[in-house]
Amino acid sequence: MDERSSAGDPQITRRGSLLRLGGFVAAALGTAACGASELNGTSSASSAGARGPAAVSSGAVSCVLAPEQTEGPYYVPNARVRRNITEGRPGAPLHLRLGVVDVSTCKPIKNAAVDIWHADASGIYSGEQVEGTVGQTFMRGVQRTGAGGFATFQTVYPGWYRGRTVHIHVKVHVGGNVVHTGQLYFPDTLTDRVYSKAPYSSRPGRDTRNASDSVYRNGGSRSLLTVHPHGSGYLGTITMGVQRS
Repeated sequence: MDERSSAGDPQITRRGSLLRLGGFVAAALGTAACGASELNGTSSASSAGARGPAAVSSGAVSCVLAPEQTEGPYYVPNARVRRNITEGRPGAPLHLRLGVVDVSTCKPIKNAAVDIWHADASGIYSGEQVEGTVGQTFMRGVQRTGAGGFATFQTVYPGWYRGRTVHIHVKVHVGGNVVHTGQLYFPDTLTDRVYSKAPYSSRPGRDTRNASDSVYRNGGSRSLLTVHPHGSGYLGTITMGVQRS
């Protein structure tokens, strides 16, 4: 299978979005942001205490603007609202914690609809005629963000297919409008470890890594999930800042 219709497409530029706030949301203060010094890899007592809208206005807190990425050919609208999207398919368990914040304030957005879809462990998408999966819905779902701005999903680590690095597609809807379309990625070294075990090990020889993926090269480094071991699988987090209108 080859994602020909998306791998070479230009980026969607109708809307900017913020990505990669390190998966951190200051829930106690009702804000999500990262200090300018933290973005540069440093920290200080003064910047650590700078939070909230006032800090945004003063410039002490800033967010990283990143371009959107192509939707790709496998989007199916009206996915089911559900947390577990695996439908029993095998793979390394992956718990996703996806945050949404307002670009103008860095505050969490409640009740945003986060829509994700990705290939299963064998590299197949559901709901697609070319895949022979019309009517199936595995690895697709929607969740609403809570008061802290997070939507959570239970899925499996995506499989690979020809011409693309490993990724998850995402759309964010606020007030009935699509405010972000993007793709989320994984560190190659982690994917190598995951793919050394079943069921992924039955399909050796993935042909595309992050650096050679035409979509990843246009902003993918700012769309990397932060991934840690979690139970028998992994926890992946990222926070996406969006313009509400």
